[in-house]
Amino acid sequence: MHLQRVQVPDFRVLKDVDITFEHDFNPRVFPLGSQNGGGKSTLLQLIFTLLHCSTNPDRLPALKNLLSGFDLRDGEDKRILAIIDIWDGEKEVQLEFFVCSDTYIHQIFNYSNEIKTEDKLSFSTIVKLENIQHEISGFFNEEKELEEILRQEEYRIPATNTFRIFRDDLEKRLADLEIDFKSANVDFLDIDSLNLISKEAKSQLSEQHKHKKILSEFYCDRFEAISQHLRSFNIEYITVDSSKNEAFVCHLNNIDMDVSHQFLNELSNKVFLAAPSTQVFLFLPREGRKSLFTNRNTYQSSLTSVNSNLLGLFTYDFLATDILINSFKNARDKDFKEALKTGEYGNNYKKLLEDLDFLMHDKQVNLAEDFSGLTFKLNRFGDSIELYPEDLSHGELKRLSIYVWLKSQDIQDAIVLMDEVDLALHPDWQYRIPTDLVEWEPSNQYILATHSYELCESLTPSHVKILEPRLTERQSK
Repeated sequence: MHLQRVQVPDFRVLKDVDITFEHDFNPRVFPLGSQNGGGKSTLLQLIFTLLHCSTNPDRLPALKNLLSGFDLRDGEDKRILAIIDIWDGEKEVQLEFFVCSDTYIHQIFNYSNEIKTEDKLSFSTIVKLENIQHEISGFFNEEKELEEILRQEEYRIPATNTFRIFRDDLEKRLADLEIDFKSANVDFLDIDSLNLISKEAKSQLSEQHKHKKILSEFYCDRFEAISQHLRSFNIEYITVDSSKNEAFVCHLNNIDMDVSHQFLNELSNKVFLAAPSTQVFLFLPREGRKSLFTNRNTYQSSLTSVNSNLLGLFTYDFLATDILINSFKNARDKDFKEALKTGEYGNNYKKLLEDLDFLMHDKQVNLAEDFSGLTFKLNRFGDSIELYPEDLSHGELKRLSIYVWLKSQDIQDAIVLMDEVDLALHPDWQYRIPTDLVEWEPSNQYILATHSYELCESLTPSHVKILEPRLTERQSK
Protein backbone atom coordinates (compact mmCIF):
# COMPACT_ATOMS: atom_id res chain seq x y z
CA MET A 1 0.00 0.00 0.00
CA HIS A 2 1.15 3.53 -0.75
CA LEU A 3 -0.44 6.88 0.04
CA GLN A 4 -0.18 8.69 -3.28
CA ARG A 5 -1.88 12.01 -2.57
CA VAL A 6 -3.81 13.75 0.20
CA GLN A 7 -6.06 16.80 -0.14
CA VAL A 8 -7.63 18.58 2.85
CA PRO A 9 -9.74 21.64 1.98
CA ASP A 10 -10.37 22.94 5.51
CA PHE A 11 -9.84 21.06 8.75
CA ARG A 12 -8.63 22.82 11.89
CA VAL A 13 -5.29 24.45 10.97
CA LEU A 14 -5.13 22.65 7.61
CA LYS A 15 -6.22 24.86 4.72
CA ASP A 16 -6.09 23.93 1.02
CA VAL A 17 -3.59 21.11 1.62
CA ASP A 18 -2.62 19.18 -1.52
CA ILE A 19 0.47 16.96 -1.22
CA THR A 20 1.66 14.16 -3.49
CA PHE A 21 3.83 11.26 -2.29
CA GLU A 22 5.09 9.64 -5.49
CA HIS A 23 4.89 5.84 -5.37
CA ASP A 24 7.77 5.42 -7.84
CA PHE A 25 10.25 7.38 -5.70
CA ASN A 26 13.10 5.43 -4.15
CA PRO A 27 13.37 5.31 -1.20
CA ARG A 28 9.72 5.70 -0.30
CA VAL A 29 10.56 7.98 2.63
CA PHE A 30 8.99 11.45 2.68
CA PRO A 31 9.85 14.10 5.29
CA LEU A 32 6.94 16.46 5.97
CA GLY A 33 7.99 19.89 7.22
CA SER A 34 6.46 23.15 8.37
CA GLN A 35 6.83 25.68 11.14
CA ASN A 36 5.43 24.89 14.59
CA GLY A 37 1.65 24.98 14.42
CA GLY A 38 1.67 24.30 10.69
CA GLY A 39 -0.47 21.18 11.05
CA LYS A 40 2.00 18.32 10.49
CA SER A 41 0.74 16.31 13.47
CA THR A 42 -2.88 17.10 12.64
CA LEU A 43 -2.41 15.88 9.07
CA LEU A 44 -0.83 12.58 10.12
CA GLN A 45 -3.51 11.96 12.74
CA LEU A 46 -6.24 12.77 10.23
CA ILE A 47 -4.82 10.37 7.64
CA PHE A 48 -4.32 7.64 10.22
CA THR A 49 -7.78 7.96 11.75
CA LEU A 50 -9.62 8.03 8.42
CA LEU A 51 -7.79 4.99 7.06
CA HIS A 52 -7.41 2.99 10.28
CA CYS A 53 -10.81 3.51 11.92
CA SER A 54 -13.50 3.83 9.25
CA THR A 55 -14.49 0.15 9.00
CA ASN A 56 -13.93 -1.01 12.58
CA PRO A 57 -16.75 -0.37 15.12
CA ASP A 58 -14.31 -0.46 18.06
CA ARG A 59 -12.28 2.37 16.49
CA LEU A 60 -15.21 4.59 15.55
CA PRO A 61 -15.13 6.55 18.86
CA ALA A 62 -11.67 7.86 17.90
CA LEU A 63 -13.03 8.87 14.51
CA LYS A 64 -16.04 10.59 16.07
CA ASN A 65 -13.73 12.47 18.47
CA LEU A 66 -11.67 13.62 15.51
CA LEU A 67 -14.82 14.82 13.69
CA SER A 68 -15.97 16.81 16.73
CA GLY A 69 -16.62 20.34 15.47
CA PHE A 70 -16.44 19.41 11.78
CA ASP A 71 -20.04 20.20 10.85
CA LEU A 72 -21.99 21.24 7.80
CA ARG A 73 -22.08 24.99 7.34
CA ASP A 74 -25.31 26.89 6.81
CA GLY A 75 -26.76 26.03 3.42
CA GLU A 76 -24.46 23.00 2.91
CA ASP A 77 -25.64 19.44 2.42
CA LYS A 78 -22.11 18.07 1.85
CA ARG A 79 -18.68 19.04 3.23
CA ILE A 80 -15.47 17.30 2.18
CA LEU A 81 -13.04 16.45 4.95
CA ALA A 82 -10.27 14.83 2.90
CA ILE A 83 -9.51 13.15 -0.41
CA ILE A 84 -6.89 10.42 -0.23
CA ASP A 85 -5.43 8.55 -3.20
CA ILE A 86 -4.07 5.06 -2.48
CA TRP A 87 -1.80 3.08 -4.81
CA ASP A 88 -2.59 -0.59 -4.20
CA GLY A 89 0.27 -1.91 -6.34
CA GLU A 90 -1.74 -2.02 -9.55
CA LYS A 91 -4.01 1.01 -9.64
CA GLU A 92 -4.87 4.22 -7.83
CA VAL A 93 -8.01 4.18 -5.67
CA GLN A 94 -9.44 7.53 -4.60
CA LEU A 95 -11.21 7.87 -1.24
CA GLU A 96 -13.31 10.99 -0.69
CA PHE A 97 -14.38 11.35 2.96
CA PHE A 98 -17.20 13.79 3.64
CA VAL A 99 -20.05 14.75 5.95
CA CYS A 100 -23.53 14.97 4.45
CA SER A 101 -27.17 15.52 5.42
CA ASP A 102 -30.46 13.83 4.56
CA THR A 103 -30.90 16.43 1.82
CA TYR A 104 -27.78 15.12 0.08
CA ILE A 105 -28.93 11.50 -0.03
CA HIS A 106 -32.46 12.54 -1.03
CA GLN A 107 -30.91 14.36 -3.98
CA ILE A 108 -28.73 11.46 -5.13
CA PHE A 109 -31.58 9.01 -4.54
CA ASN A 110 -33.65 11.34 -6.72
CA TYR A 111 -36.70 11.50 -4.46
CA SER A 112 -39.61 13.49 -5.86
CA ASN A 113 -41.63 15.89 -3.73
CA GLU A 114 -44.62 13.56 -3.99
CA ILE A 115 -42.91 10.86 -1.93
CA LYS A 116 -43.99 10.93 1.70
CA THR A 117 -41.33 11.88 4.24
CA GLU A 118 -41.74 8.62 6.15
CA ASP A 119 -41.07 6.66 2.96
CA LYS A 120 -37.77 8.42 2.28
CA LEU A 121 -34.57 6.79 3.49
CA SER A 122 -33.01 9.02 6.11
CA PHE A 123 -29.97 9.11 8.40
CA SER A 124 -32.40 9.68 11.28
CA THR A 125 -33.28 6.00 10.80
CA ILE A 126 -29.72 5.07 11.71
CA VAL A 127 -29.88 7.29 14.80
CA LYS A 128 -33.08 5.53 15.88
CA LEU A 129 -31.45 2.15 15.25
CA GLU A 130 -28.44 3.04 17.41
CA ASN A 131 -30.73 4.28 20.21
CA ILE A 132 -32.88 1.13 20.08
CA GLN A 133 -29.82 -1.12 20.07
CA HIS A 134 -28.46 0.76 23.06
CA GLU A 135 -31.74 0.21 24.90
CA ILE A 136 -31.75 -3.47 23.97
CA SER A 137 -28.24 -3.83 25.34
CA GLY A 138 -29.64 -2.62 28.67
CA PHE A 139 -32.35 -5.31 28.88
CA PHE A 140 -30.41 -7.42 31.36
CA ASN A 141 -29.78 -4.42 33.63
CA GLU A 142 -33.48 -3.47 33.54
CA GLU A 143 -34.46 -6.98 34.60
CA LYS A 144 -31.93 -6.90 37.43
CA GLU A 145 -33.15 -3.48 38.53
CA LEU A 146 -36.78 -4.67 38.62
CA GLU A 147 -35.82 -7.71 40.70
CA GLU A 148 -33.99 -5.42 43.14
CA ILE A 149 -36.97 -3.05 43.43
CA LEU A 150 -39.34 -5.92 44.18
CA ARG A 151 -36.91 -7.49 46.63
CA GLN A 152 -36.59 -4.24 48.57
CA GLU A 153 -40.37 -3.78 48.72
CA GLU A 154 -40.84 -7.31 49.99
CA TYR A 155 -38.30 -6.66 52.72
CA ARG A 156 -40.10 -3.48 53.77
CA ILE A 157 -43.50 -5.14 54.32
CA PRO A 158 -43.78 -5.69 58.10
CA ALA A 159 -44.68 -9.22 59.13
CA THR A 160 -47.17 -7.86 61.71
CA ASN A 161 -48.90 -5.49 59.31
CA THR A 162 -50.06 -7.11 56.11
CA PHE A 163 -51.69 -3.96 54.68
CA ARG A 164 -50.49 -0.43 54.04
CA ILE A 165 -50.93 2.29 51.46
CA PHE A 166 -49.08 1.84 48.15
CA ARG A 167 -45.94 3.92 48.33
CA ASP A 168 -45.26 6.81 45.93
CA ASP A 169 -41.58 5.95 45.61
CA LEU A 170 -42.43 2.46 44.28
CA GLU A 171 -44.71 4.01 41.68
CA LYS A 172 -41.91 6.37 40.64
CA ARG A 173 -39.24 3.63 40.48
CA LEU A 174 -41.46 1.46 38.29
CA ALA A 175 -42.30 4.45 36.09
CA ASP A 176 -38.56 4.93 35.50
CA LEU A 177 -38.67 1.49 33.86
CA GLU A 178 -41.74 2.56 31.87
CA ILE A 179 -43.93 0.20 33.93
CA ASP A 180 -47.46 1.28 34.86
CA PHE A 181 -48.30 -0.20 38.27
CA LYS A 182 -51.95 0.89 37.99
CA SER A 183 -52.66 -1.93 35.57
CA ALA A 184 -52.09 -4.34 38.45
CA ASN A 185 -55.21 -2.81 40.12
CA VAL A 186 -53.61 -2.71 43.59
CA ASP A 187 -54.52 -0.11 46.24
CA PHE A 188 -52.73 -1.66 49.22
CA LEU A 189 -49.41 -3.37 49.50
CA ASP A 190 -48.93 -6.77 51.05
CA ILE A 191 -47.20 -9.95 49.96
CA ASP A 192 -50.06 -11.07 47.70
CA SER A 193 -50.47 -7.69 46.04
CA LEU A 194 -46.70 -7.45 45.60
CA ASN A 195 -46.81 -10.77 43.77
CA LEU A 196 -49.48 -9.34 41.46
CA ILE A 197 -47.35 -6.26 40.86
CA SER A 198 -44.32 -8.44 40.18
CA LYS A 199 -46.18 -10.53 37.61
CA GLU A 200 -47.63 -7.47 35.86
CA ALA A 201 -44.30 -5.58 35.89
CA LYS A 202 -42.36 -8.50 34.43
CA SER A 203 -45.03 -8.94 31.76
CA GLN A 204 -44.84 -5.27 30.80
CA LEU A 205 -41.04 -5.35 30.71
CA SER A 206 -41.11 -8.44 28.51
CA GLU A 207 -43.52 -6.74 26.10
CA GLN A 208 -41.26 -3.70 25.97
CA HIS A 209 -38.33 -5.92 25.05
CA LYS A 210 -40.31 -7.66 22.30
CA HIS A 211 -41.47 -4.34 20.89
CA LYS A 212 -37.96 -2.91 20.83
CA LYS A 213 -36.62 -6.00 19.09
CA ILE A 214 -39.30 -5.64 16.41
CA LEU A 215 -38.37 -1.96 16.00
CA SER A 216 -34.70 -2.91 15.80
CA GLU A 217 -35.41 -5.36 12.99
CA PHE A 218 -37.42 -2.71 11.14
CA TYR A 219 -34.67 -0.10 11.46
CA CYS A 220 -32.03 -2.68 10.52
CA ASP A 221 -33.89 -3.30 7.27
CA ARG A 222 -34.06 0.45 6.64
CA PHE A 223 -30.37 0.81 7.45
CA GLU A 224 -29.53 -1.99 5.04
CA ALA A 225 -31.60 -0.25 2.37
CA ILE A 226 -29.70 3.02 2.96
CA SER A 227 -26.35 1.21 2.78
CA GLN A 228 -27.28 -0.56 -0.44
CA HIS A 229 -28.55 2.64 -2.04
CA LEU A 230 -25.36 4.46 -1.09
CA ARG A 231 -23.22 1.63 -2.44
CA SER A 232 -25.01 1.92 -5.78
CA PHE A 233 -23.43 5.38 -5.92
CA ASN A 234 -20.00 4.03 -4.84
CA ILE A 235 -20.44 5.39 -1.31
CA GLU A 236 -19.63 3.46 1.87
CA TYR A 237 -21.50 4.50 5.03
CA ILE A 238 -19.18 4.97 8.03
CA THR A 239 -20.99 6.58 10.98
CA VAL A 240 -23.62 9.14 11.96
CA ASP A 241 -23.72 12.11 14.35
CA SER A 242 -26.87 11.44 16.38
CA SER A 243 -27.14 15.04 17.57
CA LYS A 244 -27.35 16.50 14.06
CA ASN A 245 -28.48 13.62 11.80
CA GLU A 246 -25.35 14.14 9.73
CA ALA A 247 -23.56 11.10 8.33
CA PHE A 248 -19.89 10.55 7.61
CA VAL A 249 -19.31 8.53 4.44
CA CYS A 250 -16.64 7.65 1.89
CA HIS A 251 -16.99 7.86 -1.88
CA LEU A 252 -14.66 5.42 -3.67
CA ASN A 253 -13.40 5.82 -7.23
CA ASN A 254 -11.73 3.22 -9.45
CA ILE A 255 -12.73 0.16 -7.49
CA ASP A 256 -15.49 -2.44 -7.76
CA MET A 257 -17.94 -1.91 -4.89
CA ASP A 258 -18.19 -5.68 -4.45
CA VAL A 259 -14.69 -5.56 -2.95
CA SER A 260 -14.70 -1.99 -1.62
CA HIS A 261 -15.37 -2.93 2.01
CA GLN A 262 -12.70 -5.64 1.86
CA PHE A 263 -10.28 -3.09 0.41
CA LEU A 264 -10.98 -0.61 3.23
CA ASN A 265 -10.56 -3.37 5.82
CA GLU A 266 -7.22 -4.44 4.39
CA LEU A 267 -6.10 -0.82 4.17
CA SER A 268 -7.04 -0.20 7.82
CA ASN A 269 -4.58 -2.90 8.87
CA LYS A 270 -1.84 -1.44 6.67
CA VAL A 271 -1.77 2.03 8.25
CA PHE A 272 0.33 2.82 11.33
CA LEU A 273 1.14 5.93 13.35
CA ALA A 274 4.03 6.51 15.75
CA ALA A 275 3.85 9.72 17.77
CA PRO A 276 4.54 11.27 21.18
CA SER A 277 1.56 10.77 23.47
CA THR A 278 1.20 14.52 24.00
CA GLN A 279 0.56 14.91 20.27
CA VAL A 280 -2.31 12.44 20.06
CA PHE A 281 -5.05 14.94 20.84
CA LEU A 282 -7.63 14.31 18.18
CA PHE A 283 -8.32 10.69 19.14
CA LEU A 284 -9.58 11.72 22.58
CA PRO A 285 -12.94 13.26 23.57
CA ARG A 286 -12.86 16.99 24.28
CA GLU A 287 -12.60 16.51 28.06
CA GLY A 288 -9.76 14.06 27.54
CA ARG A 289 -7.87 16.65 25.50
CA LYS A 290 -8.34 19.33 28.13
CA SER A 291 -7.03 17.01 30.84
CA LEU A 292 -3.51 17.20 29.34
CA PHE A 293 -3.26 20.64 30.94
CA THR A 294 -5.26 19.91 34.08
CA ASN A 295 -4.90 16.27 35.08
CA ARG A 296 -2.05 14.24 33.60
CA ASN A 297 -3.37 10.98 35.08
CA THR A 298 -6.74 11.46 33.36
CA TYR A 299 -4.99 12.15 30.07
CA GLN A 300 -2.85 9.03 30.35
CA SER A 301 -5.92 6.97 31.25
CA SER A 302 -7.76 8.28 28.18
CA LEU A 303 -4.75 7.58 26.01
CA THR A 304 -4.44 4.03 27.34
CA SER A 305 -8.10 3.42 26.50
CA VAL A 306 -7.55 4.71 22.96
CA ASN A 307 -4.41 2.61 22.56
CA SER A 308 -6.33 -0.56 23.37
CA ASN A 309 -8.47 -0.17 20.24
CA LEU A 310 -6.14 1.64 17.84
CA LEU A 311 -3.83 -1.29 17.19
CA GLY A 312 -1.83 0.70 14.64
CA LEU A 313 -0.94 3.45 17.12
CA PHE A 314 2.42 3.51 18.87
CA THR A 315 3.54 6.22 21.30
CA TYR A 316 7.25 6.75 21.85
CA ASP A 317 6.71 7.78 25.47
CA PHE A 318 6.18 4.21 26.60
CA LEU A 319 9.50 2.38 26.63
CA ALA A 320 8.94 -0.69 24.52
CA THR A 321 9.85 -3.08 27.33
CA ASP A 322 6.64 -5.07 26.98
CA ILE A 323 6.91 -5.02 23.20
CA LEU A 324 10.53 -6.12 23.39
CA ILE A 325 9.75 -8.98 25.77
CA ASN A 326 6.83 -10.04 23.57
CA SER A 327 9.16 -9.99 20.58
CA PHE A 328 11.40 -12.51 22.30
CA LYS A 329 8.36 -14.60 23.24
CA ASN A 330 7.09 -14.52 19.66
CA ALA A 331 10.52 -15.48 18.32
CA ARG A 332 10.70 -18.33 20.85
CA ASP A 333 7.21 -19.54 19.90
CA LYS A 334 8.04 -19.43 16.18
CA ASP A 335 11.15 -21.50 16.81
CA PHE A 336 9.12 -24.02 18.81
CA LYS A 337 6.48 -24.29 16.06
CA GLU A 338 9.21 -24.92 13.52
CA ALA A 339 10.64 -27.61 15.79
CA LEU A 340 7.25 -29.34 15.99
CA LYS A 341 6.88 -29.11 12.23
CA THR A 342 10.39 -29.95 11.07
CA GLY A 343 12.11 -31.49 14.08
CA GLU A 344 14.60 -28.60 14.27
CA TYR A 345 14.34 -25.31 16.11
CA GLY A 346 14.13 -22.17 13.99
CA ASN A 347 16.52 -19.26 13.94
CA ASN A 348 14.10 -16.48 14.91
CA TYR A 349 15.28 -15.98 18.49
CA LYS A 350 18.94 -15.96 17.53
CA LYS A 351 18.29 -13.58 14.63
CA LEU A 352 16.45 -11.14 16.92
CA LEU A 353 19.37 -11.10 19.36
CA GLU A 354 21.83 -10.48 16.51
CA ASP A 355 19.72 -7.62 15.14
CA LEU A 356 19.45 -5.98 18.56
CA ASP A 357 23.18 -6.35 19.23
CA PHE A 358 23.90 -4.66 15.89
CA LEU A 359 21.37 -1.92 16.62
CA MET A 360 22.72 -1.20 20.10
CA HIS A 361 26.40 -1.25 19.01
CA ASP A 362 28.35 -1.83 22.26
CA LYS A 363 25.30 -2.83 24.31
CA GLN A 364 23.46 -6.13 24.55
CA VAL A 365 19.94 -6.98 25.70
CA ASN A 366 19.93 -9.12 28.84
CA LEU A 367 16.55 -10.90 29.10
CA ALA A 368 15.41 -12.53 32.37
CA GLU A 369 15.14 -16.32 32.11
CA ASP A 370 11.45 -16.21 33.02
CA PHE A 371 10.77 -13.36 30.55
CA SER A 372 9.70 -11.13 33.46
CA GLY A 373 11.96 -8.24 32.52
CA LEU A 374 15.17 -7.16 30.91
CA THR A 375 18.30 -5.13 31.43
CA PHE A 376 21.21 -4.23 29.16
CA LYS A 377 24.91 -5.03 29.22
CA LEU A 378 27.66 -2.67 28.19
CA ASN A 379 30.61 -4.48 26.58
CA ARG A 380 33.68 -2.27 26.63
CA PHE A 381 37.38 -3.03 26.95
CA GLY A 382 36.61 -6.68 27.65
CA ASP A 383 34.33 -5.89 30.59
CA SER A 384 30.60 -6.54 30.81
CA ILE A 385 28.70 -3.96 32.85
CA GLU A 386 25.01 -4.40 33.64
CA LEU A 387 22.80 -1.47 32.67
CA TYR A 388 19.16 -0.65 33.29
CA PRO A 389 16.79 1.35 31.10
CA GLU A 390 17.63 4.55 32.96
CA ASP A 391 21.27 4.02 31.99
CA LEU A 392 20.42 4.31 28.30
CA SER A 393 19.86 7.65 26.64
CA HIS A 394 16.42 8.75 25.48
CA GLY A 395 17.67 8.57 21.90
CA GLU A 396 18.94 5.00 22.28
CA LEU A 397 15.67 3.85 23.81
CA LYS A 398 13.61 5.63 21.16
CA ARG A 399 15.60 4.11 18.30
CA LEU A 400 15.31 0.68 19.92
CA SER A 401 11.58 1.15 20.50
CA ILE A 402 10.90 2.06 16.88
CA TYR A 403 12.86 -0.93 15.60
CA VAL A 404 11.12 -3.33 17.96
CA TRP A 405 7.71 -1.86 17.15
CA LEU A 406 8.20 -2.37 13.40
CA LYS A 407 9.44 -5.92 13.88
CA SER A 408 7.02 -7.03 16.59
CA GLN A 409 3.97 -5.83 14.65
CA ASP A 410 5.31 -7.41 11.45
CA ILE A 411 4.75 -4.10 9.67
CA GLN A 412 5.29 -4.73 5.96
CA ASP A 413 3.94 -3.20 2.74
CA ALA A 414 2.34 -0.56 4.96
CA ILE A 415 1.85 3.18 5.21
CA VAL A 416 3.86 4.21 8.28
CA LEU A 417 3.24 7.73 9.60
CA MET A 418 5.78 8.99 12.13
CA ASP A 419 5.46 12.24 14.06
CA GLU A 420 8.48 13.94 15.65
CA VAL A 421 10.61 10.90 14.86
CA ASP A 422 13.81 12.96 15.11
CA LEU A 423 13.31 14.18 18.69
CA ALA A 424 16.05 13.08 21.13
CA LEU A 425 18.29 11.82 18.31
CA HIS A 426 21.76 13.19 17.62
CA PRO A 427 22.02 14.99 14.22
CA ASP A 428 24.02 12.04 12.87
CA TRP A 429 21.22 9.68 13.85
CA GLN A 430 18.64 12.08 12.43
CA TYR A 431 20.47 11.92 9.11
CA ARG A 432 20.41 8.11 9.32
CA ILE A 433 16.65 7.84 9.96
CA PRO A 434 15.64 7.14 6.33
CA THR A 435 18.47 4.63 5.92
CA ASP A 436 17.55 2.90 9.18
CA LEU A 437 13.87 2.64 8.29
CA VAL A 438 14.56 1.24 4.83
CA GLU A 439 17.04 -1.29 6.29
CA TRP A 440 14.56 -2.35 8.97
CA GLU A 441 11.67 -2.80 6.51
CA PRO A 442 12.11 -1.66 2.87
CA SER A 443 8.58 -2.57 1.73
CA ASN A 444 6.93 0.23 3.72
CA GLN A 445 6.19 3.82 2.82
CA TYR A 446 7.31 6.26 5.53
CA ILE A 447 5.90 9.78 5.98
CA LEU A 448 7.84 11.63 8.67
CA ALA A 449 6.63 14.88 10.27
CA THR A 450 9.84 16.65 11.23
CA HIS A 451 11.74 19.84 11.98
CA SER A 452 15.10 18.22 11.26
CA TYR A 453 17.24 19.69 8.48
CA GLU A 454 19.55 16.68 8.77
CA LEU A 455 16.69 14.28 8.06
CA CYS A 456 15.49 16.34 5.09
CA GLU A 457 19.01 16.69 3.68
CA SER A 458 19.47 12.91 3.68
CA LEU A 459 17.00 12.69 0.78
CA THR A 460 16.47 14.53 -2.47
CA PRO A 461 14.56 17.86 -2.36
CA SER A 462 11.70 16.20 -4.26
CA HIS A 463 11.18 13.79 -1.37
CA VAL A 464 10.63 16.64 1.09
CA LYS A 465 7.02 17.83 1.37
CA ILE A 466 6.08 21.17 2.89
CA LEU A 467 3.00 22.48 4.68
CA GLU A 468 2.49 26.22 4.79
CA PRO A 469 3.87 28.21 6.51
CA ARG A 470 7.21 26.98 5.23
CA LEU A 471 10.31 26.52 7.30
CA THR A 472 12.86 29.23 6.65
CA GLU A 473 16.09 28.18 5.02
CA ARG A 474 18.97 27.41 7.33
CA GLN A 475 21.49 30.23 7.11
CA SER A 476 25.15 29.27 6.85
CA LYS A 477 27.55 31.34 8.90
